[in-house]
Amino acid sequence: MTRPISDLHVAVLMGGLSSERAVSLSSGKQCADALEGQVARVTRVDAGRDLAQVLAALKPDVVFNALHGDWGEDGCVQGILETLQIPYTHSGLLASAITMDKDKSKAVLRAAGINVPGGGLFDRHAVARGHVIAPPYIVKPNAEGSSVGVYRVLEGEVPVAAVGADDWAYGEQVMVEPFIPGKELAVTVIGEATGPRALTVTDITPVKGFYDYEAKYAAGGSIHKLPAELPPAVFETALRQSELAHTALGCRGISRSDFRYDDVKDDLVLLEVNTQPGMTPTSLAPEQAAFVGMDYKALVRWIVEDASCPR
Repeated sequence: MTRPISDLHVAVLMGGLSSERAVSLSSGKQCADALEGQVARVTRVDAGRDLAQVLAALKPDVVFNALHGDWGEDGCVQGILETLQIPYTHSGLLASAITMDKDKSKAVLRAAGINVPGGGLFDRHAVARGHVIAPPYIVKPNAEGSSVGVYRVLEGEVPVAAVGADDWAYGEQVMVEPFIPGKELAVTVIGEATGPRALTVTDITPVKGFYDYEAKYAAGGSIHKLPAELPPAVFETALRQSELAHTALGCRGISRSDFRYDDVKDDLVLLEVNTQPGMTPTSLAPEQAAFVGMDYKALVRWIVEDASCPR
């Protein structure tokens, strides 16, 4: 942005239509609160199907996109904002669309030389009937985040019947990947003018089970260790691979890469990249920013100042 941030009217999009609505409402509230007093005006928008009309009437200078999940994170809202020619935060249309699709983003990451999981897309009914790959494995929607609809199947367990149920709402194909034992890691990347900069590596330990929705967002659901205690070469590889993933997928602004590290086999695997990391009280990105000296208000301010819109 070329104008001083103190002169801006910022519309914060939150809520939305996806299964991650509750997380988005929390992220959006935190971001809007942080912007109060830093910008001329903050308007909180619960983004519905009438978003184009709402924004056309509001005429904000910048849109802070705090939506998570489909529609808000997959290129659809980005297309609306580009049509209206309103500068907006986070990644653009193409990067958002590719990154939200786990299968397509894995293809891009693999082509860039990044180690990603095996497995692939399978018909959900076939997955419900039998093991399409040998256990242990992970079953998850191809285009959801926040660990919504994710299941872990261990050796000796039966297939996931839920993915074949009539009320399954996450598409006819699901991603099935080998389960990678070891550490759950995350790296936040900030896309600076000189290139993407990885902040640090967090080691995440769920209090119980595995790193599912509750572990991510419930208070006390997981323990975050930063910087992660890793062999120096692994730590450095996680940073560099996160920056490479940010660039390969065409991300802008802030992103977060999620890894598993098998410390027995010394195998670091990038699971996926999130173009709109959570900004809730338990979220990893603001925690990592604080670790390197950027508090929550400063992070939100930087995200707004980084907003842009293709012409």
